[in-house]
This record gives sequence, structure tokens and C-alpha cells, in this order.
Amino acid sequence: MVDRDPETIRQDIDQARDQLALTVDSLAERANPRRIADDVKSGVVRFVKKPPVAISLAGIGALLVVLFVRKLRR
Repeated sequence: MVDRDPETIRQDIDQARDQLALTVDSLAERANPRRIADDVKSGVVRFVKKPPVAISLAGIGALLVVLFVRKLRR
């Protein structure tokens, strides 16, 4: 086994600690509930803004309005 200089060992530990801190910070950011919710929200908005989806949703909305009005008239 090779004897290592205590200063070299200390530097290796400091470097490993810094890398671990960066990894933990990165994981904390990725697991942040607000960030996850914002990502899901932006994905849904992008999906809904697609023309076929927007037209389908408008059609469903119009159908629901017609059914509601018919039910009120009865």
C-alpha cells in the first residue's frame, strides 16, 4: 500500500465534499415540487395550444353548452 501525504488526502476529501454538495444541490433542484408543477403546467399548456387539441376542446365545450341549455329548457 502506498503511503499518501495527509495534505493530498485532505485535498481529495475536500474535492469529494464539493462534488457531493453539487450533486445534492442538483437533486434538490430537480425534486423541487414547485419546479415539477411548473414543468407539468408548461407541458399541458403546450399540448392544449396545438391546433387539433384546441379545436377538439372548443367542440367539447360547445357540446356541453348545448346540452346544458337543453337541460334547462326541459
